[in-house]
Amino acid sequence: MNNFFSLFTIARRNILRNKRRTALCITATAIAVFFMIFMEAWIEGMVDSINTVVHTFDAGDIKIVSLDYDAQDEYFPAQFPVSDGKSFSDIKARIETVSGVTAVFPRIMSFATLQDSTVKHALLWGIDIEKEMAFQHFNVNDRNNGLVDGRYPDPNKNECAIGIKLAEKMGVKIGSHIPLKTVSAQFSDKMWNPVVTGIFNFDYLKYDDGVLLVPFDRLQRLLTLGNATQQIFVYCENPKNSPDIARALSVLLGPGDIVHDWHDNYFVAIMRKSMMSFNLIYIMFIIVASFLIVNTMIMIIHERIKEIGMMGSLGMTRGEIVLVFFLEAFLLSAAGAFVGAIAGGAASFIMSLFPLDYTALTGGGFKELPISGTLRLKFDWLIMLQGFLLGVIVSSICTLIPSLRSAFIEPVEALRR
Repeated sequence: MNNFFSLFTIARRNILRNKRRTALCITATAIAVFFMIFMEAWIEGMVDSINTVVHTFDAGDIKIVSLDYDAQDEYFPAQFPVSDGKSFSDIKARIETVSGVTAVFPRIMSFATLQDSTVKHALLWGIDIEKEMAFQHFNVNDRNNGLVDGRYPDPNKNECAIGIKLAEKMGVKIGSHIPLKTVSAQFSDKMWNPVVTGIFNFDYLKYDDGVLLVPFDRLQRLLTLGNATQQIFVYCENPKNSPDIARALSVLLGPGDIVHDWHDNYFVAIMRKSMMSFNLIYIMFIIVASFLIVNTMIMIIHERIKEIGMMGSLGMTRGEIVLVFFLEAFLLSAAGAFVGAIAGGAASFIMSLFPLDYTALTGGGFKELPISGTLRLKFDWLIMLQGFLLGVIVSSICTLIPSLRSAFIEPVEALRR
């Protein structure tokens, strides 16, 4: 142990011999680790945003639809209710018997053709407004109900709330009527003229720019669904247990219905698979930065040939000589990774307090992507620790080969140079 500390002291003193070279090596690693942590915080922020939007709007923890509806879900067909048109209240009672289920909500989504408007199409979104608003936040950024003006529609009334972007495009305000046409479950045209009672901002462009929020029971009657529902959203006590609960619900409801766990959502699955690619990119950052340290170590070994010979002649083994140079590289890597981790963590923390307007940043080009319009970077000590450790490990491995070169230099040959 004493011998190791002696070698460590030699390595530490050698680093201070050339302060400029040392600073360059530390800076290169620090920049790589900084960008790795910052980009990881950015990606994790996007993942959290997508997961929140998917849970809130697209899939719940578990989404239940009929088999026929699932095959044509992009058209939101009203003629294929859950469980072949059975009463939602009966289905809900059965679902609530499954352990781990905390909330069950009916939902309906339908296309609407707008009359007397420059905007020709919108989506009618029917939900149990009072119960859903009490259960969760629809503005995924500000964590509130998203209402910016007026009030939400009352149950079973000819009222609607409209997304703030859609209201701007249509030029409507509180008290305006929106004449529209939709198609019922019996394929008949249904004319409707709801009055706008509220304007919402969910910070989700797809809904803010294209949705009319209406009472579930009113849309249920309009589409002649009887007591049935088009979709059922289930929320669990612990979303991590949703796969097991989804399997239990699939057995409970039978083969006529499809039970989707939120992990099956396309965008959630894509982001999960993409994380491996992102990690490979981060490692490449570190490897490129490590080349500066590798080149430095090669130069150091070349410049200190006689010193290596002297070490050998004084009785140091090849392993000890290798360890001295490896410790130099390790200390440079650790110092650079530490500086980069602190800088990356600080930048991530600041950006987590001042979110980015993702809609303005992308020009609204990702309307169909389930992500909040306001993006917050995720500050996490684990991301900092991961960046630091990855920087040290990858850089140290990269410098192991040039360190081993010192072991193959014969002391007598080295002293002759």
